[in-house]
Amino acid sequence: MHIVSVNAWGGARYDDLAAWLCTTAADVVCLQEVTRTAGLSGWTSFADGERSLPQRANLHDDVRRLLPSHEGLFLASDAGPVTDGEGRRHQQDFGLGTYVSEELPLIGMASAFVHGGFVDHDEWTVTDRPRAVQAVRVVDRTAGRTVCVVQLHGLRDPAGKGDTPARREQAERLAAFVEATWAPGDLVVVAGDLNLLPDSATFDVLRDIGLHDLVGTADTRTSSYPKPVRHASYLLVSDPEAVAGFRVRAEPEVSDHRILELDLRPAG
Repeated sequence: MHIVSVNAWGGARYDDLAAWLCTTAADVVCLQEVTRTAGLSGWTSFADGERSLPQRANLHDDVRRLLPSHEGLFLASDAGPVTDGEGRRHQQDFGLGTYVSEELPLIGMASAFVHGGFVDHDEWTVTDRPRAVQAVRVVDRTAGRTVCVVQLHGLRDPAGKGDTPARREQAERLAAFVEATWAPGDLVVVAGDLNLLPDSATFDVLRDIGLHDLVGTADTRTSSYPKPVRHASYLLVSDPEAVAGFRVRAEPEVSDHRILELDLRPAG
């Protein structure tokens, strides 16, 4: 079973993202910073007072077209205004997209907020935006087991990626969600752009429920990210012995985040 995770950056590097998605052959694709705008396609512009970025109007629909043999599940964390090429404003949903191959029986879905709750912004804010978590439980027939795949996009703080009380609460809510979602015997995978440093106390909280980080101090940023701190994305598993291979891919570059790739061992 093959799982990938990447912050899609709203599709800012869409041509690169699309080319990779068409060849990835992943069973489960976890994307953060996924957009959806009702009745709109193509390009929009996003601005929050700190930065301005091109974004796909409906990255979720884009990905569903690119992965026609996957079930697409979109979860909105918040929404706010974007402008199209003619300067018209639209309210755009922003959140997580999980795409599951039709070869895998999908036997469970769950979601929650690990920080705040859904907000319909009149204008995008820089700080304290809500954060959601999304999970699917699938049957991995090649290994005769059930896999619980959890993804999230952690709190972004302009002050940096150091630990804060809000991030500690986020970690505790994430751990509680994972424990409430998995079933006995599940292999658990937690992935996403956590916006944390490798020594964050979050990893102690997750270790206490049996999760092991595979990324450590690896660089998870691409050339599109100019800042010196190169840590953001992580992937954790409940059983390292089930891992056949794990990679933080420097190529291809599809975002300002590197792709995380996990291969799980087949039966035997």
